[in-house]
Amino acid sequence: MCGDIRYEAGAGAMHQSACHCSRCRRASGAPFVAWFSVPRANLRWLQGRPVAYASSEHGTRSFCARCGTQLMFEDDRSPEEVDLTTCSLDQPDRLAPQSHIYTATQVAWVKLADGLPRYDASSRSD
Repeated sequence: MCGDIRYEAGAGAMHQSACHCSRCRRASGAPFVAWFSVPRANLRWLQGRPVAYASSEHGTRSFCARCGTQLMFEDDRSPEEVDLTTCSLDQPDRLAPQSHIYTATQVAWVKLADGLPRYDASSRSD
């Protein structure tokens, strides 16, 4: 948001989803967060570096220290990839979510009507 951190994700976007888990909601202050994943090797920091904190026993979230924008989630169970917040992109419309995940814990007043697949937990096979 503030421009202190710039990154390039390269090719290989996957797992484009809107996450409704309680940790994403709390970290963002929003009812859900749009994410996409890329192979770790495809992420390059162009300017600045985010600050990280352990948000769970297996996950680390990173954000801009200046403005607080959530940027990245890393899961120890999938070390070869990183998740990036879709709306931290300059052109977020290019990577629209393809599913909703963790809908078993979504807030009751969110009514999904976009026709995308919904998963009670993750859509990944892990």
